[in-house]
Parts: sequence; C-alpha cells; structure tokens
Amino acid sequence: MDFLGIIIQIVAGIIIVAPVLWLVGRSLAGRENAKFTDAVWIVVLGTIIGAVVGALAGGIVSSILMLIAWIALIKHFFDCGWLKALLIAIVAVVVFVVIAALLALIGIGIIMLLP
Repeated sequence: MDFLGIIIQIVAGIIIVAPVLWLVGRSLAGRENAKFTDAVWIVVLGTIIGAVVGALAGGIVSSILMLIAWIALIKHFFDCGWLKALLIAIVAVVVFVVIAALLALIGIGIIMLLP
C-alpha cells in the first residue's frame, strides 16, 4: 500500500465525494442524521478500508467487499437501514456523475471559446 497515495485519495475524497454524499444523505436520511462530519468520516474510513481490502483481496471479491463496506459506513453514520444506505450510495453516484459530466461540458465549452 502506498501511504502517500492513500492520503491523496482521502483529501480528494473529502473535497469531491463528501459534499455530494452529505447532500444526498441529508435529503434521504434527514438533516439530523446526515451531518457533514459524518460524510467526511465515511470517505476517510471507506478509503482506508478500500485500500486494505484491495491489498488483501483482488478482483470481483475486493469490489464486492468494498461496496458492502461503503454501504455499512453509510448505514452506521447516517443512522438508516440497509436499503436506505444502498439508495443513498446509488443516488450519490448518479449525482456525482451528473456533476462531473456538467463540469466536463463547461470545461470543453471554455476550451472551444479560446482562440
């Protein structure tokens, strides 16, 4: 495991993933259950657990274990059930992809305007 790589993943996750996870969790689990610090902890622990699982297991087994770990973290920190945690994870991924696509389109538009 690359320690510096994990630190970079954690910082990037806190900046990029945590706000999306927090907003989706807040809308689906409620204001009192989904706090921003909870989303940060989910990202930090999820990244660390993912690195450990990825180092110990490989392939599809690793992916399934990481998915279960992320959903369990969402369930624990946002104080919701398994299905709601799965729904929060799915919606967060969809929202993240939409935001990334919009940012990419804006970036492409800006590049097209440059002489």
